[in-house]
Amino acid sequence: MRVNNFFAACVAMFILFAFLPMAQACTSMLVTKGASVDGSVMITYTCDGEFHPHMEYLPAADYPPGDSLKIEDWHGTVRGWIKQVEHTYAVVEMINEHQLAISETTFGGREELQNKEGMLGYWDLMILALQRAKTAREAIKVMTELVAEYGYRSTGESISIADTEEAWILEIIGPGDSLGVENSQGAEWVVVKVPDGYISAHANKARIGEFPLDDPDNCLYSDNVISFAIEKGYYDPDSGEPFRFCEAYCPATPSNQRYADARVWSIFRRAAPSLNLSSDYHRAVDGAKPYPLWIKPDQKLSVSDVFSLMRDHYEGTDYDMTVGVDAGPYGSPYRWRPMDWEVDSIKYVWERPISTQQTGFSFASQSRGHLPDPIGGLLWYGYDDTWFTVYFPVYCGIDAIPESYTVGSLQKFSWNSAWWVFNFVSNIANLKYSYMIEDIQKVQSELEGYFLALQPAVEKTALELYKTDQALMTRYLTDYTVTHGEMVVDRWRELGEFLLVKYNDGYVKNSEGKPEDKGYPESWLRKVLKNRPEQFKLPVKEDTIPESKLVD
Repeated sequence: MRVNNFFAACVAMFILFAFLPMAQACTSMLVTKGASVDGSVMITYTCDGEFHPHMEYLPAADYPPGDSLKIEDWHGTVRGWIKQVEHTYAVVEMINEHQLAISETTFGGREELQNKEGMLGYWDLMILALQRAKTAREAIKVMTELVAEYGYRSTGESISIADTEEAWILEIIGPGDSLGVENSQGAEWVVVKVPDGYISAHANKARIGEFPLDDPDNCLYSDNVISFAIEKGYYDPDSGEPFRFCEAYCPATPSNQRYADARVWSIFRRAAPSLNLSSDYHRAVDGAKPYPLWIKPDQKLSVSDVFSLMRDHYEGTDYDMTVGVDAGPYGSPYRWRPMDWEVDSIKYVWERPISTQQTGFSFASQSRGHLPDPIGGLLWYGYDDTWFTVYFPVYCGIDAIPESYTVGSLQKFSWNSAWWVFNFVSNIANLKYSYMIEDIQKVQSELEGYFLALQPAVEKTALELYKTDQALMTRYLTDYTVTHGEMVVDRWRELGEFLLVKYNDGYVKNSEGKPEDKGYPESWLRKVLKNRPEQFKLPVKEDTIPESKLVD
């Protein structure tokens, strides 16, 4: 048995930089072909955690019969070997050369069901599926057959899978490790297709409830997904209640409803205001019904609509994070960790929005069957918080990626690292958020608007090259992706330096470059005075020094 070390090293590096040490906190959205303006199938991903991501490209490769692939964990420890296939497809981050895209959120679920003796984590399954499958259905087959043979070691996971025609949600959890190493295979799972014309979302909580047992075109599941739940006491068939995967394997609690369902609610309430979805469920109100797994949006969604939906702090709702004393004087929607806290023995928790400072990278994918694969598939990709990032197009037919997206470390700041450049801007914005956000979003809108406006022309040229010289088409798309990815970083670096100068020392420089003292909003000053009404009060008597002379 020969182990292909080059392939193993590539996958290990891809996994290391894409996911280490990712926190279990992400948000994903799925948009079907009939729910999008241009017939795209789209999924999104916010990969949230305190880590420095590196964008990766894995080329297609061929292997001899009988070859094997070494499976390692994030620290390089070998867990075992699996059978290699004779050909693997090229992968750019989380989309492959056939427009297959995958994303995830971790729901955790029942802790006792994590099987640490299983060989494959969810990250292994996602990369292996991208390298071995052309369609969503093939990806489902790859992942479920791999866990059946080699075992699943992660906690509960919701995985979005999209191709040019369909969008699916796979939810999977292990069988526990009580059976030991020799019987560590398998997992409990169910996968459902999102109906065409609808959108769905998941965010760190299992979402699939009831599912059909006799509709293999739209739903598949592991053989013992129900019987195992009965055996474990997670479901009582005599209760008269239907079997719901999410309740059996990830029971609702006030904590996970607040943390996870609130994000799903916010996507749905904005995509379909006509539904008037109540906030009761994510506030754990007794008797409130769970949100549907999918909804029909009031209007078909464009790519820019999807960007907007993934930028959210509950603005305009009762949970708007830009208002209140907790938002500070300048209306910042950011709350520092930990999320939960306690005062006078009472427990509290901050809201958990879609846009968070903990995001390492995010993307919105497009898979379009009316275009050849190298042109039709792309990720709109960005580093750091979705609220501050700029999404630029990364086509699945490229063979190189922008260097600034491949370098850097969490341990050392560098202007050469795209992640640090974006992180710098989003962090400095907290100094005077309500002012700076206008400058930031102006540049963000300009750049994304430019890319979206240019997209038809770029793809028209690429399509002409595809018909005459595919090698030149690859070079053209690669050059476009790389140069514009670097252009974004250069522009964002300039923006960061501009913000530092304009808002230096708490002043705001005007158009002539002169610093002006803007002070604090009156609404916030009243809150200060309510807390300490006497401390800042001047004596009621005539000042001998004019106010204009009171300077620093």
